[in-house]
Amino acid sequence: MKVCIIGCGAIGSLFGAHLAKLDDVEVWAYDPNAAHVDAINKNGLRLTGLADIVAPVQARTDAAQIPDCDFGIIAAKTLHTRAAMEATARIFRNGAVCSVQNGVGNEEIIAEYVPRVILGTTFPAGHITAPGVVNQDTGGKTWIGPFAPKPAPMVEVERLADAMNRSGMTCVPMADARGALWTKLIFNSASNAMGALTRLPHGIACEQVWPVMFALAQEGIAVAKALGVTLDGDPVALLEYGKKVAYRHKPSMLQDVLAERATEVDALNGGIARIGKEVGVPTPLNDAMAVMIKGLEHSWTLKD
Repeated sequence: MKVCIIGCGAIGSLFGAHLAKLDDVEVWAYDPNAAHVDAINKNGLRLTGLADIVAPVQARTDAAQIPDCDFGIIAAKTLHTRAAMEATARIFRNGAVCSVQNGVGNEEIIAEYVPRVILGTTFPAGHITAPGVVNQDTGGKTWIGPFAPKPAPMVEVERLADAMNRSGMTCVPMADARGALWTKLIFNSASNAMGALTRLPHGIACEQVWPVMFALAQEGIAVAKALGVTLDGDPVALLEYGKKVAYRHKPSMLQDVLAERATEVDALNGGIARIGKEVGVPTPLNDAMAVMIKGLEHSWTLKD
């Protein structure tokens, strides 16, 4: 089996390093970060923290140098989804691409470029500590299933899930993974937004701004209910659980803010707000989070 990781940042690296441990899986990676790619090719892809792995991954900044693959796992930031797929679509002309990205709207873009799509969501998290080195901060499950408008068959979903499970990650193949995706989306809309605005790690944010986090989650739950999506878990309980296991973890949006990078707010709080309008559910707090975080992004462009 050939697998290409599209966007070999923190999350993509977790999947790539684990899968590369398997004798029957050949892992490639596409990422525009030349220093990261060069380090992976020279020293292997290294995981630290909860994992201790150095795995052989063939990384490239030029997707034209990557052979056709059976599967893609796209972990690029949501704002880079289209560019990533434009660069790599050729690799998957006979394959299926699985999104493990945050938020909503990614699978629709992926489906414009490849024949079969797998919807997915994942809870493991980490951060790059040096080129070619990623610290795994937290563990958790991954859920994957066919993306209904352009689905990969369940046999393909189960084949990819089997490889993930044999690699040491926990993956649940599902006929309908929307409930898992929305559970993570709602969790992220509260944790990421408040982390970004307060600059507090997850657990400390839970202590300091819990009423707002709780209210954000309730808006997302109402939107999911209006869509007819049965959540896979309780997002509020996950926020509370995260306080225990990821007390000092900086959510990805907070990492972006600290680095003054564009965030994924349009696919998180903005996504909930957009769909809320479509189904007639008010989402004033998610609207506010999206507007304020976009304003924060704009502040970085101002000159004294």
